Amino acid sequence: MKVAVRTTERVVGCKKALLAILLCLMASVAFAQSQVPVGMADQRAKAVTQVVLGILSYARWPVEPLLLRLCLVGPTEYTDDLVKGTTQATGRPVTVQRLLADNPSIATDCDAVYIGKLTGEERSRLFAALVGHPVLSISENDEQCSVGSLFCLRVSDEQVSFEVNLDSVARSGVRIHPSVLQLSRRKPAAP
Repeated sequence: MKVAVRTTERVVGCKKALLAILLCLMASVAFAQSQVPVGMADQRAKAVTQVVLGILSYARWPVEPLLLRLCLVGPTEYTDDLVKGTTQATGRPVTVQRLLADNPSIATDCDAVYIGKLTGEERSRLFAALVGHPVLSISENDEQCSVGSLFCLRVSDEQVSFEVNLDSVARSGVRIHPSVLQLSRRKPAAP
C-alpha cells in the first residue's frame, strides 16, 4: 500500500511540476509578445512627436507666440509622447492640452490642433470654428487629407510621413516654409 501511495504522490508531484513549468513558459511567451507591440507603439509615438515638432518649427504665425499652444482634439493614437509637453529645437516651449471638438475657445486658445478620430460632423464644426484664425491643423487619421487639415500624418512601423493640403495652407493664415512642402512630396523609402 505504501508503494502505491508513494507512486501516486510522485506522479501527482511530477504533474504539478510540469504544469508549473508549462505555465511559466506560457507566461514568458505572453509577456514577450505583449512587449513587442508596446515597444512599437512607443516608437511610433516618439516618431510622431518628432514629425509634429518639425512641422511646427517650420510654421510662422502672423504674430509669433512665445509659448506655442498645441491642442489635441478627439481620441488620438500617437500623442502619448506629445502630452508630456516639450520644447522645440528653437527653444520655444510647447504646451499641450486636450479639448473637445466643439469647444468654443479652440480658435483663440490654440496655435495648432492635432486632430484624432472625429465624426464628419465634428470635423466640419471644428474647421468652421477655425475659419479666419491662424491655426495650424494636423490630422492623425484623415485618409483623403480633406479640406481643413493642413497636414495629414501617415504612420507606419517603418516611418512617419505626411501629406500637405495646399488649399488649406493657403486659407489658414499660417505660413509654411517651402522645405516642409517639398518633404511631403517625397515618396516613402521602399521596404
